[in-house]
Amino acid sequence: MKKGILLSVASSVLFAAMYYYATLMQPFDGDIVFAWRVLMGLPMLALVVQRARGWGAVRQAARDFSRGKFLAAMIVCSLLLGLQLWVFVWAPLHGHALNVSMGYFLLPLVMVLVGRLFYREQLSTWQTWAVAFAALGVGHEWWRLGTVSWTTLLVALGYPPYFMLRRRLRVDALTSLWFDMFFLLPAAIVILQAQAAEAVRLFAAHPRLILQVPVLGLLSAVSLSMYLAASRLLPLTLFGLLSYVEPVLLFWVAFLLMGEPVAPAQWLTYIPIWIAVGLVAAEGARKLTVKAASTGG
Repeated sequence: MKKGILLSVASSVLFAAMYYYATLMQPFDGDIVFAWRVLMGLPMLALVVQRARGWGAVRQAARDFSRGKFLAAMIVCSLLLGLQLWVFVWAPLHGHALNVSMGYFLLPLVMVLVGRLFYREQLSTWQTWAVAFAALGVGHEWWRLGTVSWTTLLVALGYPPYFMLRRRLRVDALTSLWFDMFFLLPAAIVILQAQAAEAVRLFAAHPRLILQVPVLGLLSAVSLSMYLAASRLLPLTLFGLLSYVEPVLLFWVAFLLMGEPVAPAQWLTYIPIWIAVGLVAAEGARKLTVKAASTGG
């Protein structure tokens, strides 16, 4: 349990570090950083699969590609995740870091609504209040700006279809992730080929990038392996609660390290959403405590 908690928190710290690290790779733009992340991350992920002895499951899924619908669904999964990987490294370079962190705050609450609407899961009293507070925060942002950032919506509304489709496919997380990254490889190669001349010029002008590119892949692979290891070691409820660590870190990285400003009126957006996240986390912690007490643990 302690090892799982440590790995989960460490993976969130590394994800936040990678969020800031993307800004250090300037003058590369977000597209090139995304492409290098895929290209360098795939061999690192292969090592994770090897260590987990997961190639048998990968081969079984590949055999299932003979079913056209299964292959199409796997490719759609890859595209959905690709959008998230892209916006994660694009946002810090284009002034959307805080908006993306808000999307990660809203994501667990959107998943609660998805469970209610599509899987007929009942909302508890705490979850109902959480959704109400989140709606208050989003409503204030809509009133303040007349809209909600597209990057916020991409994270909050883009991940649920990915999780729903993965659930329907019934492929284990590591195998699915391998093919997600594998199907993104052609896009990464196309991006790098299209900007090859510019990339060579930037490497020559900024030799530090030669070292930074493989470090990006290493950060991505290590954080991913820690995340997957934690998911296997921890109860699902506790693992879900610890997922709230990442958006908190992303917010403070964007605010303190990247210097993205928060207008006074914006706090009336963030505070209700933080209260909502706190309610969901508190309910999960309470259930976990009750369960541990009932089992003598």
